[in-house]
Amino acid sequence: MTAETHDVLVIGSGAAGLTAALALAETKRVLVLAKGALTGGSTAWAQGGIAAVLDAGDTFENHVRDTMVAGAGLNDRDVVEYVISRAPASIDRLSELGVPFNRESGDLHLTREGGHSHRRIVHVNDATGWAVQEALLKAAEANPNITLLPGQTCIDLVTGHHQEQFSGSGRVWGAYALDEASGEVVTHVARATVLASGGAGRVYRFSTAPRGATGDGIAMAWRAGARVSNMEMMQFHPTCLYNLEVKNFLITEAVRGEGGRLINPRTGKRFMEYYDPERMELAPRDVVARAIDAEIKRFGLDFVHLDISHMGADFVKQHFPTIYDKLIGLGIDMTRQPIPVVPAQHYTCGGVVIDLAGRSDLPGLWAAGEVTESGLHGANRLASNSLLECFVFGEAAASDILAHWDELEDPPAIRAWDASRVTDSDEEVVIKQNWTEIRRFMWNYVGIVRTTKRLERAAHRIAMLGQEIDDYYGSFRVTTDLIELRNLHQAADLIVQSALKRHESRGLHYTLDYPETADEPRDTVLVP
Repeated sequence: MTAETHDVLVIGSGAAGLTAALALAETKRVLVLAKGALTGGSTAWAQGGIAAVLDAGDTFENHVRDTMVAGAGLNDRDVVEYVISRAPASIDRLSELGVPFNRESGDLHLTREGGHSHRRIVHVNDATGWAVQEALLKAAEANPNITLLPGQTCIDLVTGHHQEQFSGSGRVWGAYALDEASGEVVTHVARATVLASGGAGRVYRFSTAPRGATGDGIAMAWRAGARVSNMEMMQFHPTCLYNLEVKNFLITEAVRGEGGRLINPRTGKRFMEYYDPERMELAPRDVVARAIDAEIKRFGLDFVHLDISHMGADFVKQHFPTIYDKLIGLGIDMTRQPIPVVPAQHYTCGGVVIDLAGRSDLPGLWAAGEVTESGLHGANRLASNSLLECFVFGEAAASDILAHWDELEDPPAIRAWDASRVTDSDEEVVIKQNWTEIRRFMWNYVGIVRTTKRLERAAHRIAMLGQEIDDYYGSFRVTTDLIELRNLHQAADLIVQSALKRHESRGLHYTLDYPETADEPRDTVLVP
């Protein structure tokens, strides 16, 4: 098996990874690994936009307060202030890269989303993520110091345990990655590694996350010895399209921000007035998701309606062209009909613990984006703060690596991946069965509303599956499906462990056994 050495290894080709790579490539040689396609991550799927204080009537303090309220006080205020104060500069850099943000009379057009007290969402119609991904990728492809390598599934981080002269340390020296085309495992060694691999949305049966969001980075960092925090805080987006063929098409928050109404199809009435009469459809996502979940269960519905047809056809087509075209293709005209929607897992608020410089617990490992728990989101992410976090912490990680470059050691000799003990499997049905089982019990037992009994049932099933997955992993040749199953199982275990430790309801973690919110907000930190 081959080994390759680089200055910096970046795992993930979304907003966080490419932002870090572009900043590092001014002086260093950077390899960016992507599982599947370079555009296969969550960034390209983001419809809404990027939150930034740019309006004359808005202030940083307003944005900080909105973020803290949405996060139910679990946020780290220093982190919130750090990120929000850097938002305008991030927008400027993206504009310089050619992101064609919507404008009116030369000024940036700002929309509003749930939980925001002001219009502060910078966007490119309803496909902001794709425009950002395209601009960052174009810049990375043009940079001679950046090598982009798609089709690579990372298996584990390389640590001191993998040195030829065993050190036993948790120092990270890169990663082992499966080349999806050749089946070869390549050892990518680097002086510094940036983990930007996204969240763990696919641990749930219904999710707006892309196919590859299987918690790989969180699981790898945990196995290497890093702490993870607040994994119980799984955000469920209130409005995912309900369609038997299309499982994960998101209807952006901005539809409600621009006047969309949630209606019970049985009664024909708006129902948010019963759950949050002041904020109605513009309440934070956890409130709206629980309200929809309650309506569905109370009335025995498959979905509720999201209706913006009263705003007029021209308005709808102008503001939401991507969604309009997609729905027309499915036989739904959102200018005349309501959209059937259900909640779906949308964002992993917990993850690998990092500091303001993007440093993890492990020397040599930095992280940015959805894979992390930075302190920004707390118990619930405010809409359109996710891409912002990617830019700010991608920059922060790169800056810290460059500032301390001379202190970083050259990589030692690393053991190559040993594939001699494994064989091909003729029972890959085991992978599919376990994958399906995990996603079903996580949806049913560890979803929007939880109980201790359901969580214990999930923990019991996770324990049973663990031995089976370990046996399979130890005996057969690795494939992307097997690697993802192993990571899904680990992510599910961390979510359930965290949920069982939180004896209160706060933000995204709502349990019938502990319905009250504790006076003192505390992170749920798991230590390997």
